[in-house]
Parts: sequence; structure tokens; C-alpha cells
Amino acid sequence: MHDRIEWAKHSPEAYKAMVGLEQALVSSGLEHSLLELVRLRASQVNGCAYCVNMHANDARKAGETEARLQTLSVWRETRYFTPRERAALAWVESLTRLPERGAPQEEYSALLEHFEAREIANLTLAIATINAWNRFGVGFAMVPA
Repeated sequence: MHDRIEWAKHSPEAYKAMVGLEQALVSSGLEHSLLELVRLRASQVNGCAYCVNMHANDARKAGETEARLQTLSVWRETRYFTPRERAALAWVESLTRLPERGAPQEEYSALLEHFEAREIANLTLAIATINAWNRFGVGFAMVPA
């Protein structure tokens, strides 16, 4: 662990803007359970300990099962996730690993089978937002209490 600044204290405007993105997601029409899976999977990929802990706990509180939480990092190898969730998780991984993977047409096409255009835009916002939170969490070495 390293002592780093408390970024939100030093840039409250940035923190407020991030919270505003989260508020937009609340009214996005996407299921809360899906948003938590998106947040947790991106946080796993990015190695953000603080966010992994928080979103696993939030998902549990929202009724997520232990089996699904324990296998989210290997979701492709299980049958626990719906086709809609699988399409979203593939999109999460592509956009989170954008420099390596890009945004493959096949994954975008899979989204079209399960999401309306507005939902795809909001899902992409959710992915962009959690990736931004992860950069703050990892960059400032935030850890669970």
C-alpha cells in the first residue's frame, strides 16, 4: 500500500461529475443487477481492489448469488449468465481492454440481439464510468477498509 492523495478531496468538481454519471445510470433503464455485474467485471479486469470489494458487496445486497459472483471472472465457462448478460459482459471486456481488443463487430452485433439502441448507449456509459472510477481507484491505490 502506498500513501497517495485522496483525489475526491482535492478535486471535488471531478468527484461531483463522476457522481452525476452514476445518477444518469440510475435512470438509464438498465437493470441494477446488470449494472453491478458490469461494474464488478470491469473492476476485476482493471485490478481495482477497492471497486471489486464494493461492487461485489453491492451485488450481494441487490440479491446476486454467490455462484454468479464467484464465477464472474470466468463467465464464459459457466451457464450462470443469461444471453443478455453474456453480451453485456463481452462488451465490458472489449471496451475495458480497448487498446488490445478494440470493439469487435461480432460483440456489437450480439448486443443488438438483446438491447435496444438506448440501452446500448447507456451500457457503454456504464462501462466508461466504471473504467474512470477504476483509474481513480488504482491510480490512487485505494483499498477496501
